[in-house]
Amino acid sequence: MENIKKKKIIKTIIISITILIILIAGISYGIGNYFVNYAIARSGNGGDRQVKDEVTLSQESEDVIQKNRKEATEKAEEWSNSTEQKNVEITAKDGIKLKGTEYIVNTENNKWAIVLHGYRSSPKSVLTIGEHFSKEGYNVLIPNMRGCGESEGKYIGMGWLDKDDLQVWIKLIVEQNENSEIILHGSSMGSATVLMASGDNIPSNVKAIIADSGYTSVWDIFASEAKKRFNIPKFPVLNMFQVVAQIRAGYNIKKASALDQVKKSKTPILFIHGDADDFVPEYMCEQLYEAANCKKEKLIIEGAGHTDSKYKEPETYYNKIWPHSKKEPNSWRKSWKRLQTATNVEICPANTNLPCACCASSGERSLRSTTSINAAWRSCDNIPDTIVP
Repeated sequence: MENIKKKKIIKTIIISITILIILIAGISYGIGNYFVNYAIARSGNGGDRQVKDEVTLSQESEDVIQKNRKEATEKAEEWSNSTEQKNVEITAKDGIKLKGTEYIVNTENNKWAIVLHGYRSSPKSVLTIGEHFSKEGYNVLIPNMRGCGESEGKYIGMGWLDKDDLQVWIKLIVEQNENSEIILHGSSMGSATVLMASGDNIPSNVKAIIADSGYTSVWDIFASEAKKRFNIPKFPVLNMFQVVAQIRAGYNIKKASALDQVKKSKTPILFIHGDADDFVPEYMCEQLYEAANCKKEKLIIEGAGHTDSKYKEPETYYNKIWPHSKKEPNSWRKSWKRLQTATNVEICPANTNLPCACCASSGERSLRSTTSINAAWRSCDNIPDTIVP
């Protein structure tokens, strides 16, 4: 009789535990499903971001950014309307159709820029960047990222799926021109995309990468936003999200790491970030820069919010990509000849025609004192002042 009672108790316990596990699994999947729908499903409203700013811009910075954004947007729209365009389409490796627009400056030109927009955004948001590349003589390709705009896709790729899409876009250009020299520029999620792609085997046609306001990993940015938007800890919510995202969207948000990818990069990278970015914290840029195992540069713009560096200090932003020295090399040479005469210093090994970037100032190249030049020369890494060819 006692044995029968024990068996009934054990059976009851097993059933209770099973029901509890099912309930926990169901609740976990429900929570994970909610956040997948919210954050990465095409129809989600994760783009409606309302948080208390941790970094407050000064009124002066806001006024400058708004003014420059308005002017740049108007110029970009004029450029878009007056430039030859070609609608293009690719098939991603998972079979979905992705669409983009080529802006043709010169059909015989080898110089190309692929410009990627951000999270739940559109090509229109990066037209200002495309316009600047065009002015520098680049043909420009601006894709619709998967799950955005005219492209297919039920889920936002957060850069991880998009890095494989980017390979197909690069292939499209290389097939048109095998001698093409390509610059990759990404903003926000587009920045994460180009950084994640940097660690893969990208074609040698890609000469440089410009990453504006990129995050370290999908896990890190969602953990940051979970705290800011919902005031919830990353465990266990992100773990639930991770499981459901893997099932539904097909990628692991922990493995989706730009930080890991840049460690494998062989392509030069320019990192750009605003120090008042309340969406992707500036420390993520610092971590990415430190981790990058390639030729690299960094530009931090004071008082700039998320992807607003190009509006806060447009001249600084674009001169970092295309320094004055690239446009007027003769002024460099003249200054450098005077410098040699004055200091008897050898030509910088990095460039036999131009002085080392460590040894002279930018702009019209007013020379530093002999003492400061000699000091700079001794610590020189022979790194040119641009990563863009």
